Amino acid sequence: MQDSFKHQGLRNKLVSDLKMKGIKDNSVLEAIKNVPRHLFMDSGFLDHAYQDKAFPISSGQTISQPFTVAFQTELLNVKKDHKILEIGTGSGYQAAILCYMGARVYTIERIKELFRKTSVFLPSINYRPKKMIYGDGYRGYIDESPYDSIIVTAGALEIPQSLISQLKIGGRMVIPVGDQVQQMKLLIKISESDYESHNFGDFQFVPMLKEKN
Repeated sequence: MQDSFKHQGLRNKLVSDLKMKGIKDNSVLEAIKNVPRHLFMDSGFLDHAYQDKAFPISSGQTISQPFTVAFQTELLNVKKDHKILEIGTGSGYQAAILCYMGARVYTIERIKELFRKTSVFLPSINYRPKKMIYGDGYRGYIDESPYDSIIVTAGALEIPQSLISQLKIGGRMVIPVGDQVQQMKLLIKISESDYESHNFGDFQFVPMLKEKN
């Protein structure tokens, strides 16, 4: 599929919309401007790829609203070569944004169909996470810990302590917590046994499922 001048123009408009909604990090906006979101979507939704909305993908999952992707990414405070663990690969769009920003991305997906599809798709369009893992996101990926940041792209009923333990001191985790509606939380690890918690309003995500490999 092509990335046409029309698509590029629509991304420029999307970036303008995200600025109006409060996204300020230029590196995040640059990634949104350059990563072709339409390539990550099912064909029936291609005409809507650059609307600021979530849309269905396969396996009952969704590709997140661009504002949500930008908001979570901004909270991570991504720097080049940061080691980042993503919980919930999904379509691969969030992982591609992080790769574009120069992060070393480790991403976990628990739905085998999505894992197989995205493992092939992301490298085919030149976004290459350091490792893609089929497994339970609640457990994280201890083999490469500690991480500079962890991003969770599904709604968790509670904060998984296993993920907190895999953060560096000073590391940041962005995670939506709640049942039907989630509170976006930024956790900053301040010692091996403690972290700060900051709340950033209500969002809605598909649920984070546990031990369902």
